[in-house]
Amino acid sequence: MSAIHASQLTFFAVHAPFDRMEPAHLIWMLERMKLAYYAQGEVIVSPEVGAVENFVVIKQGLVHGEQDVAHAAESDPWMELAEGECFPLGALLAQRAVASTYRAGTDTFCYELPVADFHTLLGMSAPFRDFCTRRIANLLEHSNQVIQAQYTQSSAEQQSLTSPLLAIMRSDPITCSPQASVREVLAMMHELRISSMVAVDDEGRPLGILTLHDVLERIALPQIDVNQPVISVMSTQLMFLSPQALAHEAAMMMAKQGCGHVLVIENERLVGLVTERYLFALQRVGLRQIGSTIRHAETVDVLLRGAADIRRMAHNMMAQGVAAELLTQFISTFNDLLTARVVELEFANSGLGTSPLADRLCWMALGSEGRFEQTFSTDQDNALIFTLPEGMTANQVREQLLPLALHINNTLDACGFPLSKGKIMASNPQWCLSLDEWKLAFGNWLTNGTPEALLHASIFFDFRSLYGAHALAEELRNWLARSASGNTRFLHQMAENAMSIRPPLGVVRDFVVGKENKLDLKLNGVTPFVDAARIFSLAAGVTHTNTLQRLRASATKLKIHSSEIDAWINAFLFIQVLRMRHHDEKKVQGCSDDKLDNKIDPEQLNELNRRILKEAFRQARKLQARLALEYHL
Repeated sequence: MSAIHASQLTFFAVHAPFDRMEPAHLIWMLERMKLAYYAQGEVIVSPEVGAVENFVVIKQGLVHGEQDVAHAAESDPWMELAEGECFPLGALLAQRAVASTYRAGTDTFCYELPVADFHTLLGMSAPFRDFCTRRIANLLEHSNQVIQAQYTQSSAEQQSLTSPLLAIMRSDPITCSPQASVREVLAMMHELRISSMVAVDDEGRPLGILTLHDVLERIALPQIDVNQPVISVMSTQLMFLSPQALAHEAAMMMAKQGCGHVLVIENERLVGLVTERYLFALQRVGLRQIGSTIRHAETVDVLLRGAADIRRMAHNMMAQGVAAELLTQFISTFNDLLTARVVELEFANSGLGTSPLADRLCWMALGSEGRFEQTFSTDQDNALIFTLPEGMTANQVREQLLPLALHINNTLDACGFPLSKGKIMASNPQWCLSLDEWKLAFGNWLTNGTPEALLHASIFFDFRSLYGAHALAEELRNWLARSASGNTRFLHQMAENAMSIRPPLGVVRDFVVGKENKLDLKLNGVTPFVDAARIFSLAAGVTHTNTLQRLRASATKLKIHSSEIDAWINAFLFIQVLRMRHHDEKKVQGCSDDKLDNKIDPEQLNELNRRILKEAFRQARKLQARLALEYHL
């Protein structure tokens, strides 16, 4: 092109990554591009032509990517690219032929940049290079910034929970000798206006901690002799992490343990201190208080308030830009605390807390809670596992446990966790089983592979322990890992079943929508990733239940490249972000928990989020293509 027209600049200015490039670099690119036309059905680039020669940006029309292994039908391209999208980045970066055939879906006009100029531009423009090397991650970061800005204007002032403790801890913490008197330590704390004191030995190893809360409970109320060594009144059950641990790990430790201080330890020496105030003063989220309220709740009303606090906390975290993976872990962790307290209270009220069953049973979470992937909308999926006390049968144990389980399920329902429509709950006799009965049930599912067995496997194989004898769940998990990894027939059946749920990408339109013109982000968006990760983990003998942990842990054993895993993970996380944003907006509008759904109108998304959602669905198809390849589907 001999001249750069304003319309061309306007076109590129609204599409990533060109909207972030410096004007001089954008003009340099446009000066070297040519405009090409392809008739409908004409091949633009294919594997047969060898190393690709051009970087292509679609100006007008549609381009279909065709890859045999991912075909669900002859008319179903595995990828559809529209105006403003570019390709084939992977082949250009690797200087190889494309793996797919790119064909014009309609009459199409494209801007084309020669490969040599493409590599020159990579060196010139950092935004362009970052986009090309981390395509979906880059788009996701861009979208997260937009979403975060929509929630709050103050988030830029707040520290991220993804920061390492090294970046936020109080270095050179004030310490004392364990033999210093209580009086001396209290005077020092008052003078320096600090809320805690750590006693260390001559090598700097922490021995105990005294907090202002301890002063009241351990010193003032008992009226102890303040001349005695301070170590005698200090807490020696220390909570600690390494400097490389992330802030969210410290936050969850504080919430679970009910502590307000986490020591930062390196090579056994105290190097820093992190307090709840440092973590959450700017975020206005009191995680320890929420956790403490739940742990010490004695009535359902208190637990109801705790459940409401969890939802407010989750909203605040979305406002400050906490990543989807961390946010779902936080929600699940606090829901765990609440569920465990409900179970504990009901056990105490039933009198079973002192029975022979007390140490022989375990309450298990299933489904999204079992995977640490709960969002704002979640119903109950739970079960009980037990071992038999001497002289009792499984039916006799169930006779005692089922009324208790029903009380627990109803209390959780009151706290905002609706009863499972499929009755996947511990109060159902089918899912209140002994360890041997669970092994028998799992074994039958692994052997039979019926539609019902595959459905049950997709729910129950994501179990994890929440309360009670955790060793029972661990034994069942290890047994399942050994039994499933070598059962290729069952894994093939699960893969075949997983392939029946296709990401809703259209041929004529961007998305395939239902009668309501909406997409189901859970069924067609999240589920393909969850199902594939479960199959990969079973095949690799991985014992994780979380989808992302399963993908990461299975990668090496199944020889899947890390770049593929990263792309799948980013796609999954973006869909989770859209789900939580949808739920949060509905709740702000007054929608009750039992009315929340996962259906969105793609027409209501902005152009950036529509584009990323398309890319996320493409990654789901790539993941299914890998599944099809592994199991010859």
